[in-house]
Amino acid sequence: MSNPDFVYTTYINSTPEKVWQAITNPEFARQYWGGHVNVSDWKKGSKWQHEDTKNNNSVRVAGKVVESVPPKRLVLTWADPAAATDDSRLTLEIEPVEGMVRLNVIHGDFKPGSVMAGKVSMGWPLVLSSLKSYLETGRAFDIFAIKKCNAA
Repeated sequence: MSNPDFVYTTYINSTPEKVWQAITNPEFARQYWGGHVNVSDWKKGSKWQHEDTKNNNSVRVAGKVVESVPPKRLVLTWADPAAATDDSRLTLEIEPVEGMVRLNVIHGDFKPGSVMAGKVSMGWPLVLSSLKSYLETGRAFDIFAIKKCNAA
């Protein structure tokens, strides 16, 4: 039996363009993703990488851009380079709603027994909450400090 999709929806007092930039611009992502950045040209078929700038830009996640419709939709393959066969699919949908943005994150197509499924089910709520906070207040929080508290 395969693992179910992980679906997370948040509403952000921002614009679709700013949310898109927050996801795709490395310097922007560094602010709310604990020093991690997303690197690509974001064109269909291109490679993308999620790098840890605090650890010599080590690649934490990598994949390909399946679909890119700025500032509305981004679909990526997603895998830890150390376990490339444990890949999955990430879909980000950015929709304007009543002067704000609804961001839908659908992470699925996990392989049976996927380790990544457990990682993203804990990680996405922290990352997206930090993103929302950063876009609305200019202040993100340390997602890795909170992750450590939850593990204790």
